[in-house]
Amino acid sequence: MVAITAATRWASRAQFFAAGFIFATWGVHVPTVKAHYGIDEAQLGLAMLAAGAGAMFGLTSAGRWIGRHGPRRVAGICGTVYALLLAGLIVMPGYAALLLLLAAFGLVTSVFDVSINTEAAQLELHGDTPLMSGMHGMFSLGGMAGAASGSAALAAGLGAQAHLLLVAAAMMLLVALASLRMLPRPATSGATEVDHGFLLPRGTLAVLGVLAALGLIAEGAIYDWSVLYMQQEIGSPQQQAALAYASFSAAMAAARFGGDALRARFSPAALLLGSGLLAAVSMALVLITDLPWLALVGFAGVGVGFANVVPILFSASAKVPGIEPARGIASVSAVAYLGFMAGPAVIGLLARATSLTAALYVVVVFAAALAASARYTAGSNHSR
Repeated sequence: MVAITAATRWASRAQFFAAGFIFATWGVHVPTVKAHYGIDEAQLGLAMLAAGAGAMFGLTSAGRWIGRHGPRRVAGICGTVYALLLAGLIVMPGYAALLLLLAAFGLVTSVFDVSINTEAAQLELHGDTPLMSGMHGMFSLGGMAGAASGSAALAAGLGAQAHLLLVAAAMMLLVALASLRMLPRPATSGATEVDHGFLLPRGTLAVLGVLAALGLIAEGAIYDWSVLYMQQEIGSPQQQAALAYASFSAAMAAARFGGDALRARFSPAALLLGSGLLAAVSMALVLITDLPWLALVGFAGVGVGFANVVPILFSASAKVPGIEPARGIASVSAVAYLGFMAGPAVIGLLARATSLTAALYVVVVFAAALAASARYTAGSNHSR
C-alpha cells in the first residue's frame, strides 16, 4: 500500500484550495459575463444550467475514469483544463459559444471535484482522525482568497481579462505541482472495479444524494448570485459586492476547519439540523436588510450554516459498505448536481418574474428543508 505522508495530505489540501479559488473567480466575474454578453438574469441562469449539464455528463463517467487512472492523473488533467477554461469566459464570440464553454467548464469541474474528494476520502479512511471537513475548508479558503483578490484587482483597475489570465496561469501551476504528490492510485482499487460504470443511487446513497442536493442548491445560489445581489439589489459597487462571496467563503472556511472536531463529537443528524437552521435564519437576514454591512454578516452566517453539510454527506457516501468510494461519491454527487444544475436557472427565471431578492428566498426554503430532513441521516456511519 502507498504510504500516506504529510506531503500527500497537503497536496490534497492544495487541490481543494485551487478548486475554490477558480470557482470564486468565476463568481466574482458573473456580473462581468452578464455585462459583456448583454444578457439578462434568465439567460445567465441558462448559462449556469449549461455548466450543470456538463457537470452531470462528467459525473456519469467520473467513477470509471478515476478507478482506471487514479485520482492523481484525473485531478491533474481536469484541474488544469478547469483553470484554462476560466481564461476564456469573456473572449467567446457570442452567447452560444459561452454556453459551450460553460458546458465544458462544468464537465471538468465535476470530475475534478470527484477525484479530489475520492483522494480525501481515502486519506480519511486510512487515518486516525476525520479530514474531510478540513479539506473542504481549504476549498472555502480558496474561495475567500479568490473573491478577496478579485475584489482587490477590480478596485485597483486591473482589466477583467488580465485578471482571468493571471488566475488561470497560477492555478494551472498549483494543480500540476500538487498532483505530483497525490496518491498514484486509489488505496483500494481492484481490477474488477475499474470497469464498473455509473452507479444509480438507491437506498442510503439516494437519501444522501437528496440531502446533498438541498445543500448544493442553496450553496450554489450564494456562489452564483450573491455578488450580483449586492450590486443590483442593495446598490453596492462591484468591488464591495465581491465581498459577499468573500464573507460567505471566509466564514465557511473557518467553520470547516473546526468541523472535523464537531464531526468526531456530534452525530450527522444533529449537525445537519443546526446547520440548516442557522443557514435559513442568516439568509432571511440578508434578504430583509438594505444595509450592506449587515448583509455581509448574514452571508457569513449562511457560510457557517452550510459549512459541514457537504463534507458530512460526501464522507458518508464514501463509507457505504460494498461500494468503491469514487463510485459512492460520484453517485451522491450526481443527485446533488441535479439540484445544483437546476437551481441557478430556477432562480434566474424567478428573478425575471419577480426580483432577485424574492428568488433568493429559495435558499431559506431549502436550508429549512435540510434541517427538517436531518433525522434521515441518523443511520449514517459516524465520522470516526
